Amino acid sequence: MENFIAQREIPINGTIEGFGPLGLEGRNPQESTNIFNFFLSSTIGLLTIIAAIWFLFVLITGAISIISSGGDKAKVAEARGRITTGLIGLIVVIAGIFILELIGTLIGFDLILNPGEFIQRIPPWIVGP
Repeated sequence: MENFIAQREIPINGTIEGFGPLGLEGRNPQESTNIFNFFLSSTIGLLTIIAAIWFLFVLITGAISIISSGGDKAKVAEARGRITTGLIGLIVVIAGIFILELIGTLIGFDLILNPGEFIQRIPPWIVGP
């Protein structure tokens, strides 16, 4: 009978630390919250950049649609609506970060965008032994 890798027992010594900039390889495990904050911040920044690029794409295609409409009012209105929708989407993405921070401040949870600090502030009696 053939012995596949999935059938072999592979011992894992210690903990799985990950690798790359989001891993704990060679680092203090207490830094895991900083790594999580870095990941969250990078993800929000990347999504904001993607939203801005998408808005530029919508803006350019809307402008081309207006130029190529040939005076047709329906096509101009459709292109104008597309540009407006793209602008509203970009504003919502950017304002979402500030709205989230405002909500966190209003409800007394000012660390809503800093979950690593929040995790470090959890009392030990909540987490357990």
